[in-house]
Amino acid sequence: MQDAMQQDNSTVSYASANIQPNDILKITVETTIPEAAIPYNKTRALGTQPQNLQVLQLDGYLVSVDNIINFPVLGEISTANKTTKELETEIKNQLTSGGHLTDPSVNVRLINAKVTILGEVNKPGTYSFTEQNITILQALGYAGDLTINGKRDDILITREVDGVRKISHIDLTSSSFMDSEFYFIKPNDNIIVNPNNPKVKSAGFIGNVSTILTIASLALSVTILLTR
Repeated sequence: MQDAMQQDNSTVSYASANIQPNDILKITVETTIPEAAIPYNKTRALGTQPQNLQVLQLDGYLVSVDNIINFPVLGEISTANKTTKELETEIKNQLTSGGHLTDPSVNVRLINAKVTILGEVNKPGTYSFTEQNITILQALGYAGDLTINGKRDDILITREVDGVRKISHIDLTSSSFMDSEFYFIKPNDNIIVNPNNPKVKSAGFIGNVSTILTIASLALSVTILLTR
């Protein structure tokens, strides 16, 4: 059986994604004395009322283009080259070392993560998610699963990590795809489901020279775009 992943980039990393400019973070600080943590939380951060995604984002911390957030009392904190877990540790250390709180609990969560799913799926589009981790199967579920014409053994995923574009081909017909670093989707990933051969043939792509040349030209353009 074909391997689940044919890696086009030799750099493989299973670490969590670093926080990026324009990310929106929900940061909650708690301690054994709830009143002591109030100055370090935004107004509704500790509220008990149900919140929709837009309200959560309004209460979130927008990461600047310089990788900075402005945190209550502590002021500016750098998010550069940090994951959400590392930022939790940074804030906790500043709160304790500065004598602000004793043994605080800090939770940082990305609340504007998006994945774009195109091609042979029932509901192509860009989808938001707030979970810490979603799998490629969950992402495809957002898009209503593959259509009957989707090519399940060669799903393209593109990902940018620190300005470097990585490309992978996933084979959903092999269980080994669950060992791929692309099994878990990261914010701003792009998933493209190509049509299978019967779909290509039924569309009249085979036998029409001008159409073949057009497709070849389009494929070349996409390749050039992805390799920049």
